[in-house]
Order: sequence, then C-alpha cells, then structure tokens
Amino acid sequence: MLRIAVQAKGRLYEETKELLCETGIRLASEKRTLLVPAKGDLPIEVLFLRDDDIPQSVSSGVADVGIVGENECMEKNFPVNIVKRLGFSKCRLSLAIPKDEEYKGLEWFQGKKIATSYPEILSRFLSSKGIVSDMHVISGSVEIAPGIGLADAIFDIVSSGSTLVSNHLKEVEVVMQSEALMIGHTALNEEKTKILQELLFRFDAVQAAEGKKYILMNAPNHHLTQILEVLPGMKSPTVMPLAQSGWSSVHTVLDEKRFWEIIGKLKALGAEGILVLPIEKMVL
Repeated sequence: MLRIAVQAKGRLYEETKELLCETGIRLASEKRTLLVPAKGDLPIEVLFLRDDDIPQSVSSGVADVGIVGENECMEKNFPVNIVKRLGFSKCRLSLAIPKDEEYKGLEWFQGKKIATSYPEILSRFLSSKGIVSDMHVISGSVEIAPGIGLADAIFDIVSSGSTLVSNHLKEVEVVMQSEALMIGHTALNEEKTKILQELLFRFDAVQAAEGKKYILMNAPNHHLTQILEVLPGMKSPTVMPLAQSGWSSVHTVLDEKRFWEIIGKLKALGAEGILVLPIEKMVL
C-alpha cells in the first residue's frame, strides 16, 4: 500500500484530485476523514493534511509520497526526494512594497521590516545578497501588513498579482518560482517503489496529452507532400488511402496553441473534412 499525503482543501487539492482521477485513482466524494483508501486498481491510500505538514510527514515516513507546493517544500527544508515536477499550481514568491515607494534595488530592504509566512526562504535569500532586515512572521493576510503599519514590505505568494494591487502594493523582486511537486520518502521499499513507478507512468501519460489535439483530415494526393511538411506531428503522421481515388486520410497530433496557425495552411493546400478531437492520455 502506497500512502500519498495531499492538501486537505484549496486549489492544490482540487488540481491534485483531478490528476489522480485521470490516472484511475478516485477519492471518496463524501466528507473526508484523515486517511482514506483510494478507489482504483492501485493499492493507494490518501492522507489529508495541511500543506505545511506534508514535507515533514513524508520525511518522517508517515506518508510515502506527497503532493505539495514547492514553496512549502523549500520553506520546511526536510530531507525528501523530489520525485516529479507536476506543472500545476504555479506561482512565485516575491517581495512587494507600497506602490508609491521609489525602488532602485535590493538595498531598499536594508533595515526594513518585512512581513512573511516564509521566513526561511526569505532569510536565505537576503543573506545571499548581504541584506539585513527585520522579519515579522505571520500566518495569513500578509498583504495587509504594510497598510496597517505592521511592516514596510511583504514577502509572499503571487499568482495574478491582483491581491497586491488591491492592497496598494507592487511586486519588485521575484525570489523563486513554485509549482506542485511530488516528493518522496528517501527510503521506499521495493513494493512501494513499484506502485510509485506505475503511478508516475500514468502521470506522464496524462501530462503528455495536455494541450494536444488529435487531427484527422482528407488530403488530395497531389498536395500530400506539402501537407506533411506543414504538420509538426510527434513523429510521422499516419497516411491511409481513401476509397475515393486521389485522396488520403491524414492523422496526426498537434499542439493546440499552433492549431489555428496551421489550419489555414492545410485548407490552402486542399485539405477537407478536418476533425479535431481531444486527447485524454498519451503514452510516449
């Protein structure tokens, strides 16, 4: 049985639940308890924790692996293996100051009071830059600290930046980028490692399909060479003859972001009956 620690609520929980569901691991929809067996064909159980408790739980072996924000992993700094970068729940940890302040560089923070929930990351960063500041550690609503006179600046998570704007702050230094990580205990046994490898294989199949579309079209044979040159497929597109003489069916996979760029070229070369289908999983 592989025990996975996940965040009990919030955006990271929702995205983790979606990823697990795509890999055939379903979580009970009823009210969650601390530890529940997952539904699916893999022997997995899920431990629901606060996000800042996940690194310690994995490090100590209470959980075998965990899905947690990189920011929490780096802040707690417990010995764990980074098993996989998951590519979702992206954000950054940044320094921000009142928007009316003139900012010319990191020297601005010398001797200033900074409110943060991430004192270890901030301390390491400032020390590396030779900056000495007074850190005020608070657990929530960091962004209001300058407005109520509690601090001169803040160091906190930034996603869109709208929270900073609404609190009359501006982002001046990005200290680190963060995303969801799968972390693992440093000494998993053979049985648990085998289950984890199967789970990672499924993660890869789901993530490989992200942003991809399966494209089918009818192509005139006299322009087939040019059409194949236009298509940036994963390997060589599949080409099959149609019953109608002079035509072939072409199948390939495209990045969705390039679809509209390419589709006009295909139509100009005589491609017809173009179908675009979603891809759920893709095994490379």
